[in-house]
Amino acid sequence: MKVLIIGGAGMIGQKLAQRLAKDGHLGGKPIDSLVLSDVVEARCRDCPFPMVAKVGDLSQPGHAEELVADRPDVIFHLAAIVSGEAEQEFDKGYRVNVDGTRALFEAVRKAGHKPRLVFTSSIAVFGAPFPEVIGDEFFTTPLTSYGTQKAIGELLLADYTRKGFFDGIGIRLPTICVRPGKPNKAASGFFSNIIREPLAGEEAVLPVSEDVRHWHASPRAAVGFLLHAATIDGAAVGPRRNLTMPGVSVTVAEQIEALRKVAGDKVVARIRREPDPTIMQIVAGWPRNFDASRAISLGFKADSSFEEIIRIHIEDELGGKIA
Repeated sequence: MKVLIIGGAGMIGQKLAQRLAKDGHLGGKPIDSLVLSDVVEARCRDCPFPMVAKVGDLSQPGHAEELVADRPDVIFHLAAIVSGEAEQEFDKGYRVNVDGTRALFEAVRKAGHKPRLVFTSSIAVFGAPFPEVIGDEFFTTPLTSYGTQKAIGELLLADYTRKGFFDGIGIRLPTICVRPGKPNKAASGFFSNIIREPLAGEEAVLPVSEDVRHWHASPRAAVGFLLHAATIDGAAVGPRRNLTMPGVSVTVAEQIEALRKVAGDKVVARIRREPDPTIMQIVAGWPRNFDASRAISLGFKADSSFEEIIRIHIEDELGGKIA
C-alpha cells in the first residue's frame, strides 16, 4: 500500500507518520511506501518502509500532479492555512485552502486511480446562531474565511466522490488540544497554551472569559480519526461524506479545573488573564457542543474527558513529568 500525507511536516502529519511507521500497516495491509509532502522538509523516524519527503506548495502548478504520479492508495490531505492566518491573509488562505485543495482533487481525477482520500475539515464550517447541541443535520453557514474555505473543500470532496473520481471522507476535527510545540497562528491556540505552558513551568495568557465553551480532541484521538477514516467502508458512510468527529465539550473554567486536578494549584497559577477583543470576537462565532452520533455509530472514538486529554499530553509530550 502506498500512502501520501500532504501537510506531513505539521503536528498532526508528523504524529500520523510516526503512527504508520510504528504499525507498519494500514487497515491490515502492509505499507510499501510513504510520501510526506509540505512546504518544508518532513521527517519520519525509524520508518520500516521507504519514505520520501517532497517539498512544495500544493497550490503551485504541477505540484499536485507530481504528488499523485505514483498513484497512492491512500491520500491524507492535512495541509491548510490555519484560522487566524486565513482571516488576516485573505488571498493566501484561499490560495492554499481552496485552490490547493482543488488542484489536488483535479490531479487525482486526471490520474484516474480512485484512491481513498481523507480530507481534514473543521467545526469552523458551522456558524452562529447555534442550538445548544449541534447535530448531524445542522447546516453549514461559516462566519470566517477559514470556515468558508473548509466548507468549499467539503462540497468539492462530496461532488468528486459522487462522480467516482476518488473515495473521499471528510472529517471535521474538533480543536486539537493540547497541541505540543510552540503556539501557531490559529485563533484557537490559547486553548492549548493555557495547558501546555503551565505544565512546562511557563506563564500562559488567557485572552477570553472562562465561560467560553468549546469542542476538543487530543492529538492522539485525531490520529485515530484519520486512520479510521482511511479504512472505513465507504458504502456505510453513504453520500454524505463529511462527518463531525466526536470530542469533549468544556468551558475554559472546566479546562482550568481539570488542569488543577491533574497538576495542582501552582501550575494553574501560571495562567494570566489578558482579554483580547479580536480573539474574543472570533471565538464568539464558534460552535460549542456537538452530537456526533453518526461518526460514533461508524466507529470513530474520542477522548473520555478533558482530564484524559491533559494526561495524554503529559504522557506523550512530557515524559510523564510536570514542571
